Amino acid sequence: QVELAESGGGLVETGGSLRLSCVASRGSIAPYTMGWFRQAPGKEREFVASMRWSGGRTFYSDSVKARFTISRDNIKNTVDLQMTNLKPEDTAVYYCTTVDTWDPYTSSGSWGQGAQVTVSS
Repeated sequence: QVELAESGGGLVETGGSLRLSCVASRGSIAPYTMGWFRQAPGKEREFVASMRWSGGRTFYSDSVKARFTISRDNIKNTVDLQMTNLKPEDTAVYYCTTVDTWDPYTSSGSWGQGAQVTVSS
């Protein structure tokens, strides 16, 4: 399985933007649907966005639709999450993951270590 590492988290004010990046090692992301999940304090990990291996179809949770954009580069072995118009409720640890081939809202098990995103009000 690929190993994943996120970067780009930080502290931002409400309405600001951040870009998270995920780089894969020990394998290629090309065969996988890739995605982002997040976990806020005291809450379960939840789906944020995913993108098919071909780079075409994307999926978003209702809470981030029209604000977040997922992208991938199968040559560079990276998956990015551009986040705009951030809200305090977006505060969470964000994880990059491989996603189930048949269910774009479910992880298939390879996780990064996470990147903290904090949005101040």
